[in-house]
Amino acid sequence: MFDFRLRVFHTVARRLSFTKAAEELFITQPAVTKHIHEIERYYKAQLFERAGNKIILTRAGKLLLEHTEGLMDIHRNIEFELNELHQAYKGKLLIGASTTIAQYVLPPVLAHFHNKFKEVKIALLTGNTGGIETALMQKDISLGIIEGKSKNRSFRYTPLTKDEIVLVASANHPKAKRASLKIEELLKVPLLLREPGSGTLEVVSHALRKAGIKMQQLQVEMQMDSSESIKGYLLNSDCMAFLSVHSVLKELRNKELSVIDVKGLNIERYFYIIHPHGEPAGLSDLFMKFALRYNFKL
Repeated sequence: MFDFRLRVFHTVARRLSFTKAAEELFITQPAVTKHIHEIERYYKAQLFERAGNKIILTRAGKLLLEHTEGLMDIHRNIEFELNELHQAYKGKLLIGASTTIAQYVLPPVLAHFHNKFKEVKIALLTGNTGGIETALMQKDISLGIIEGKSKNRSFRYTPLTKDEIVLVASANHPKAKRASLKIEELLKVPLLLREPGSGTLEVVSHALRKAGIKMQQLQVEMQMDSSESIKGYLLNSDCMAFLSVHSVLKELRNKELSVIDVKGLNIERYFYIIHPHGEPAGLSDLFMKFALRYNFKL
């Protein structure tokens, strides 16, 4: 078993908060303080120091964090490989997914994975693509699943499944019954867009730029941080929005929203599994292989 005191230190070091560490580990704050003091006495080194209302790692603390993260990786791999000998997969896997994927793509994958590996506990962190990349960089998660166009050289990107971004509006919109729009007509349409940092916004911006349209030329009525919010707004306005086709399947079937074709504009992308360079290990590898075999259907 991994030394619990080092797990306490690792949690405090990652959160830079004794209170948040106590909440995450389900122990009291005095207990967290006690464990940290025991480690400091053992190594004869101060691990944290105060900086106003915050705490920061000392040089010794940074060194211990580096080694602790390595030990935790080793511990997870030992646990996985020993369990694998008798096909008993156990442990906790932290996954981060950008909003569209977390809401519309990943739930059935997680459900099927859980049915097969019931002893594996998954915690899912949701955020926009930028937030998920940051969480992976900070090792708050083991794997990320994101949308977007740009690549961070710190990560390896593996395509998971293809997605299409479509222009949608209320089925009652005056232009909903038209076969298509000319791309220049987009400049006259009030649009809803996803928030800065969104992979969807990044992909749309890139596609429009290739078609000769700058984002500054658009009539942006509002930016929102979720597809659900955008869909609710669309149903009560004459706006249009670019959304993942995965996010509007129910509304299309119910004839609440309509897809409006834009001549000369085809926005396709991949959803990617991302992880630090090198082969993923343990439960990360197990989930990645499972997800890549999953049959995604529209």
